Amino acid sequence: MEIVMNQPTTNEAGLFTELRKLSPQVTGGLLRMRREAYRDATVAAKYKLLTAMAISIAIRCEPCIRAYVKMAWDKGMTQEELIEFLEVAMTMQGCPGEEWALKAYAAYKDCVDGTSVLASSGCCEHPSLNLTKKKEGES
Repeated sequence: MEIVMNQPTTNEAGLFTELRKLSPQVTGGLLRMRREAYRDATVAAKYKLLTAMAISIAIRCEPCIRAYVKMAWDKGMTQEELIEFLEVAMTMQGCPGEEWALKAYAAYKDCVDGTSVLASSGCCEHPSLNLTKKKEGES
């Protein structure tokens, strides 16, 4: 499954590809960490992604919020599960948490409506995150 954190411009995607060739160990590290961390294991991937969403609410990163909601939706997250994780995020952040939780709920509604559009600017300016494990030797 291909996961797009943001929709980079053609230039950004090309620059990321070039940088990844020049620094494969470092630039590929975050992608490898995400692939490992967000896999189904003892804890289901959707719960790990919902946790990442709650942390994204706490740190106020809208591109991450939208991306993690979409990834959790793709992993079968229910509205009830989303609401419980939003409640945790709101409890930890108070009034600002409510405002940022609304962004996550809006992203969820976009998923339900089939209009999920990820934010195009922010901290996660890499082309994609493939949550399937790569073969030995691939970076």
